[in-house]
Amino acid sequence: MKKGVKKMLKNCMEDIVEELLPLVINEREDICKCESCIKDMKAIALNHLPPRYAATSEGALYVKVDKSNLQSKVDVLREITKAVEIVCKNPKHRKNFI
Repeated sequence: MKKGVKKMLKNCMEDIVEELLPLVINEREDICKCESCIKDMKAIALNHLPPRYAATSEGALYVKVDKSNLQSKVDVLREITKAVEIVCKNPKHRKNFI
């Protein structure tokens, strides 16, 4: 292993969803932005996207650069939008207050 390269195993798709989710939810006033709903949106989107694992910090950087690919970004935004719609129609946090 190269000196200075940190050992890791990370699904970089989590960072990509984290970065792009605000682009979708900040455009809408009609959705709940509580912590519970945000976590549900992320989980649903991630469950419908292919994982992008990196074993080193260099690999994580490569995955993030690949995210700039327009089709990849469109695919992620599409899944995030679907996840937002699912959570909007059935927010779990309300069930706790009924």
